Amino acid sequence: MPDSPPPADDSPDELVPDSVIPHQHLPALRYRDMPDAIPWRMMLGPSIMLAGLSLGSGEFILWPYITYQTGFVFFWACMLGVITQFFLNMEIERWTLVTGESAITGFCRLSRHWAWVMLLMNIIPWAWPGWATGAGTILSWLMFGVKEQATATGGVEYTAHYVNYFGIAGLLLVGIVLTAGPVVYKTVERIQTVLVGFILCVVIVVAFMVIRPDAVAAMASGTVNIGGLPDLSQPGIDLMMLLGALAFAGAGGTTNLGQSNFIKDKGYGMGKFIGRITSPLTGEEEATADVGYHFKHTPENMRRWRAWWRAANIEHFFSFFLTCVVCLCLMSLITYSLLYDANGNLKSNMDEYGRSLGFVWGQATQLGSSYGPAVRIGFLLMGAAVLLTTELGVLDAVARISTDIVKVNYLKDNDNWSLSKLYFCFLWGEILLGCGILLIGFSRPFTLFVISAAMNGAVMFIYSLILLYMNNKVLTRNLSMHPVRFLAIVWSCAFFGYFTIQALRISLWPALFGDASVQ
Repeated sequence: MPDSPPPADDSPDELVPDSVIPHQHLPALRYRDMPDAIPWRMMLGPSIMLAGLSLGSGEFILWPYITYQTGFVFFWACMLGVITQFFLNMEIERWTLVTGESAITGFCRLSRHWAWVMLLMNIIPWAWPGWATGAGTILSWLMFGVKEQATATGGVEYTAHYVNYFGIAGLLLVGIVLTAGPVVYKTVERIQTVLVGFILCVVIVVAFMVIRPDAVAAMASGTVNIGGLPDLSQPGIDLMMLLGALAFAGAGGTTNLGQSNFIKDKGYGMGKFIGRITSPLTGEEEATADVGYHFKHTPENMRRWRAWWRAANIEHFFSFFLTCVVCLCLMSLITYSLLYDANGNLKSNMDEYGRSLGFVWGQATQLGSSYGPAVRIGFLLMGAAVLLTTELGVLDAVARISTDIVKVNYLKDNDNWSLSKLYFCFLWGEILLGCGILLIGFSRPFTLFVISAAMNGAVMFIYSLILLYMNNKVLTRNLSMHPVRFLAIVWSCAFFGYFTIQALRISLWPALFGDASVQ
């Protein structure tokens, strides 16, 4: 079974020549036969975890917020973003199914410098604990009600009491949960599966209660209005936010790269021969391979490879793509139906909910007025579950990816630093960093979302370029991208590249040369 540890095998393996797959400073891969594929229904898990990562930022926060501010004028980009991420994620999976290694290890086989670059790009954008802080904000609303404070423009901003402390408690809770499970992957998969199922049920129930036909018509119109852009001169919306929303139309940033770590731990494809991360407190240490494996292109191995690739695509389509599309559409439709009237105008007094998480309180207030306090409480509890689910997934993915980078590139010959020890050092290091950010006064979850999302959009541009080269120039022709997938990743480079350049233009350029230089 894919969930079992790799079988003990001390037999020598033939090395893969550098002319087949280059290895730079890393050891060469070794040849083994591709394992038999399993049905796609037995592969469910890794993509659900990735879908859980996508729920808390793009689906519940950024895209509903953009809908609140501008309607569906930009929703076409949301759908393109999810489609783009489907193809991007499958190219990330391709390398792992073929070699058993993570995609980042593949990057490092091209150049050793990608190790420290990807390590920084993995840690820094996710250091901002917006999800735990957002969950803390919602729980504070439930316990203490909203805190109203005047804004500079004379309006009212809806915030919460003790947000920083709730955020710190959320980070610590996630750390304890991840540390307590014997096998980290299984712990995360079980929690994400239960929470994603709960969230989907609540969203579907609320959707049946509130979504109007005119909202569906407005979304359909926005989806086909390719190229439509919001008015960036209006308060509450800017290009940095749009870049972040594009990055989070799905999972976003390096967490997409974590898909290769998930399927490696699950034992799919050549990942069957690589060990798993276990808890140093409650789990038994497992032997792990220091490098990956490859297969000779015999008819039987190629048949097995095609079976794995077909099953992986089907599993990812149903578990990730459809889940993201359904949640993005339903949550945005719920926001529109609650906050807009049938003529497409923001309801009176709905603009008072400000430019941050206050719009979530606005939705809960509307639900409570129409359907009673139980529905309002259920919606807010669902929101807290969404954000805590995302925080758990983010911390796990960041620690998992960082561990892989450091172990493979810097500590592969050091037996004192196992994958498990490194994982929990990175996990608790990221938690302490997040707690430090909250303790020094950063307590606005929406601002933290936008910062993290915009940075991750730039990260996605960079690794789209690397994947385009690696999966076409390094892998042989019969394993590389189909022309349609090649064009999809070219589009990914252009898609994230354009908005990254624009975000740098409006942020970095004025800081260096003054506002007058940007026209």
